[in-house]
Amino acid sequence: MYNEKSYALGANRSVIRDLFEYGRQRAAIVGAENVYDYSLGNPSIPAPDYVNQAIRDILSDTDSLAIHGYTTAVGDYETRKAIADDLNRRYNAGAKAEDFFIGSGAAPELVAVFQALAVPGAEILAVAPYFPEYKPFVEGTGAAFRVVPPDVPGFQINLAAVEAMLTPATQAIIINSPNNPSGVVYTAETLSALGEILTRKGEEYGHPIYIVSDEPYRELTYGCTAPFIPGIYPNTIVCYSYSKSLSLPGERIGYVYVPKQCADAAPLYAAIAGAAREKGHVCAPSLWQKVIARCTHLRPDLESYDKNRKALYENLTAYGYEMAKPDGAFYLFIKAPGGDAVAFSEKAKKYDLLVVPGDGFGCPGYFRICYCVSYDLIQRSLPAFKALITEK
Repeated sequence: MYNEKSYALGANRSVIRDLFEYGRQRAAIVGAENVYDYSLGNPSIPAPDYVNQAIRDILSDTDSLAIHGYTTAVGDYETRKAIADDLNRRYNAGAKAEDFFIGSGAAPELVAVFQALAVPGAEILAVAPYFPEYKPFVEGTGAAFRVVPPDVPGFQINLAAVEAMLTPATQAIIINSPNNPSGVVYTAETLSALGEILTRKGEEYGHPIYIVSDEPYRELTYGCTAPFIPGIYPNTIVCYSYSKSLSLPGERIGYVYVPKQCADAAPLYAAIAGAAREKGHVCAPSLWQKVIARCTHLRPDLESYDKNRKALYENLTAYGYEMAKPDGAFYLFIKAPGGDAVAFSEKAKKYDLLVVPGDGFGCPGYFRICYCVSYDLIQRSLPAFKALITEK
């Protein structure tokens, strides 16, 4: 006997992972240099040298028990204070160490937050396009997952749709900026307008409506800055990961931040900690907590990502592809010629070009490409993109 819902999630792999595996199989046949794999958001810039040196220093200067022993369940105080100090320097956030819960990457942090908000009958909204894992994360808590239709073609937030979808059961809305998959950064004006709607409806319903801000790409912006959302809307819960900003996706380290100004901050933080305990996600890896404590001041070198972004955007739009200009992350979200992104993705395989249909992101008719790849791969793939859009 086994849980049928869990079986369905385990048996039905994500299309992103399937494309990645398909690419590996094709590489064994035609050579890796002949496969143009834009499927997976695995950072292609190395972790900063300072991170590697911090690891060496910690291993050589610290006793073994302190490195490899348990921290407190919510995370080492030194790490939490370092994160608070960094946000205070950058955003005048007024953060304290006790506002943070250290987690093993953004995924378990989000699950803990959704679990903490999953009162009976709860609904949680997500703005399309959205990271596909939000749906099982939310539904696994028993809350209802509802999708706000996309704001096309600019991919800001469809504010009229948000307001129409809010009900007394709405506990939160998930936003992701810079956005995966569109690469769009939500403007301060958009976020302020969203905050005004949530404040007004929260007062009408008699309870706060939280923003759950998923921020693994916060530092990945080009010519702009991603607004610090708690400074715009007080009832914001931040889930952050160092996977992209420090190129550490395999190390699984990040945090939840519950600002003091957030409604019911103390019991909400306790509920998040309790949900993490319930799911077994406490005491994040000790070594990586110590590394982060020394590295909160670091920012990524985005030169290569920006070069890739410009090359793809300029060439693909010249060929006739339509997309919102990405100001952050490392994705392009492109309108599929012919309107069927799944069919387009399959057709692209004829050229060993791997792109992800947008259906799983809540936005059929678009496809995602991830440009954290080599510049050489981009240049070699351009003829395939051109052939696809001209093919009859």
